[in-house]
Amino acid sequence: MSLRLATFNIENLMSRFDFSGFRNHLKQDRVLRLFDVRSEAEYQRLEEARTIANTDDTRQMSALAIADCDADILCLQEADNMAGLQAFEYGYLFRMVGNGYRQKYLIEGNDSRGIDVAVLVREQTRDGQAIECVDVKSHAGVTYADFGLFNDALAATNVPTDRIFKRDCLELDFRIGGRPFTLFVVHFKSMGPAREGLDGRMATMPVRSAEVAAVRRIVENRFGAGNTNGKMFAICGDMNDYQERVDVLGDRRNGYSFVPRQEAASALDLFSHDGFAENVMRRRPELDRWTLFHSRGPEERHLCQLDYIWLSPELAQRNPASVPEIIRNGQPYRTIFPKGQEVERYPRTGWDRPKASDHCPVVMSLNV
Repeated sequence: MSLRLATFNIENLMSRFDFSGFRNHLKQDRVLRLFDVRSEAEYQRLEEARTIANTDDTRQMSALAIADCDADILCLQEADNMAGLQAFEYGYLFRMVGNGYRQKYLIEGNDSRGIDVAVLVREQTRDGQAIECVDVKSHAGVTYADFGLFNDALAATNVPTDRIFKRDCLELDFRIGGRPFTLFVVHFKSMGPAREGLDGRMATMPVRSAEVAAVRRIVENRFGAGNTNGKMFAICGDMNDYQERVDVLGDRRNGYSFVPRQEAASALDLFSHDGFAENVMRRRPELDRWTLFHSRGPEERHLCQLDYIWLSPELAQRNPASVPEIIRNGQPYRTIFPKGQEVERYPRTGWDRPKASDHCPVVMSLNV
């Protein structure tokens, strides 16, 4: 039986306004900086208008990207709350896919902005097998002390009683046509600003490394350490790290070149180094594994994979020829595509915005 599994950082699916930019200019949208805003009330009025005007196009594109995934189980990151998720499904996604995702799971996690991981599930697969969710568990409360993961690298920004996951590790048990399948959904610590001579990725690496170790501990506590063979599980989400990237060199006038580069270290190495799980994106060509375009101007541009479907050894072996798909039609026009990868963008896509998300959805058909 075939299951379509997808993950998508939908980027700020919010149901509330953020007015903090009035006092903190780092959080102020660039368009409002063009205007002389004299009062907080005026700022709030303009921010409401800007957000509403931009959101409609954005969410139409988000829904189109999800429709193109055609997933039976969809893992989402950056969902504000269940009410916002339901409003998006009813007002946007339903128009694309019909009455598809009746089962929805979201548990409030640890994110300071209130964005959470969520899972949308069809009642049955495309080939008619029932999808039953039999258990949902949050691990948002787990601390470094609980798992013995606190170390000197974490001590600069954390204490032992801090929670490990910056959002959550949501664990869901399913029966797909009566067969067991376990899903772990995460959204790891983002790459922050440079600190103490380290770039944003390396400065936040200790936190993500602990999150990866905690996910592995949760899986091994569930199935037994060293005993994941024969188990049917997947780990999905935005992991905010990569083991390789593609540097983008050149310019529009003279053309671009794309140079693959392996990273010396990644938080994700703990998943891959001993075959604990397989990053199935590596079944795609080296230049065609990216899910996000990062740019801080012409001097710092690269393509990388931040969005993952990691399969257990048993699930990977059962699907040796299955290759994940990447839905890139919702990317803005500023994204620089390697030759031969260009796609037709969704209607009304902008240079930087509107867009479906800064991330691309990843979807895969699996025999479970």
